[in-house]
Amino acid sequence: MVEKTIRIGTRDSELALWQAHTVEKKLNDLGYKTEITAVKSQGDILLDKPLYELGITGIFTKTLDIAMINGQVDIAVHSMKDVPTALPTGIVQAAVLERANTLDILVHKGNLDFLQSEGTIATGSLRRQAQWLNKYPTHKVVDLRGNVNTRMKKLEDSDWNGAVFAAAGLERINIKPSNYINLDWMIPAPAQGAMVIVAMANDEFCRDAAAELNDIETEVCTHIERQFLKTLEGGCTAPIGALAIMQDDDIIFKGVLFSLDGKEKLEINKTVSLEEWKKLGYNCAKEILDNGGISLMESIRNDLKK
Repeated sequence: MVEKTIRIGTRDSELALWQAHTVEKKLNDLGYKTEITAVKSQGDILLDKPLYELGITGIFTKTLDIAMINGQVDIAVHSMKDVPTALPTGIVQAAVLERANTLDILVHKGNLDFLQSEGTIATGSLRRQAQWLNKYPTHKVVDLRGNVNTRMKKLEDSDWNGAVFAAAGLERINIKPSNYINLDWMIPAPAQGAMVIVAMANDEFCRDAAAELNDIETEVCTHIERQFLKTLEGGCTAPIGALAIMQDDDIIFKGVLFSLDGKEKLEINKTVSLEEWKKLGYNCAKEILDNGGISLMESIRNDLKK
C-alpha cells in the first residue's frame, strides 16, 4: 500500500487517546501507516467556566481543526456529539464508526434513597440538567467539568449524591464502576456513543482511507439526530436530545427540547420507512418549532444571556 503516513490528531485525554488508537489500529489493519499527534483543546484547559459560557459549539474540536488547516495533522478523531453541526470550510466528515452504547448513566455513592427525596446531582450538560430536573424537580444540579477521569475524581471527592455520564466513555476506557444505574428515560445527546473522523476536503488519500471504516447504519442515524439539532438550535446551545434507531426497514426517532429548568418539554416520536431518512431530522425539528419550539428557543437564548 501507499507509503504516506496518516497523522491522526486527537485531544490528549485518556478517552480521546483511546478513540484515536482505535482508529489507528483499524487503519493499520487495512495496511495504512499512521502516527498520533495529541493536542490540548481549550475545552480541556478552561475548567472553571460552564460549557455554555465558552460558546460550546466546537470548544473541543477547534484546536484540532486549526491543526488540520495548518497541515500539522491529516485527520482528527472526535466523540461525534462534541462536533458542531456545521464543520469549518475545507473540513469534511470522512467516516462515522459503528456506534457504542447510547445511554446516559448515573454514577452514585451506593445509596439511591435520595431519588425519593432531596439530592444533588452533577453534570456540565444543559441537556442532562434539564431532563434530570424535569424528572426530579426538588433536586439541585451543580456544574461538573473536565474529562471523564477528572469528573469521576471530582464526584468521589464531593458530597454530591451522583453525577451523570455517557456510558460509552466510561466503558471505552474501562472505568465504569459497579455503582451506577442506566438512565433509559433520558434521551441522549445527538450522536452520543459515536466516533467521527474528519479530514480535509482536498485530501483524497485520507478521505478514502477513513471511508473504509464508515458504518452506514451509524452514519444514517447520527445524520438524522444532528439534522434535528441543527434545525432546532440555529447556533444556540440548548437542552436537546435525539435518538434514531434503525429497525428492519424502519427508522424510529425520538427528539426532545427542554427549558433550562426542565419544566417545559416538547417531544416528538416518529417511525418512518428507511427511504424517508434524509429529511427526517429536519421535519421532526420543524414540527417541534411549529408547536411552541420557537418561543421556547427564544426564552432559552434569553436565559443563557443572563
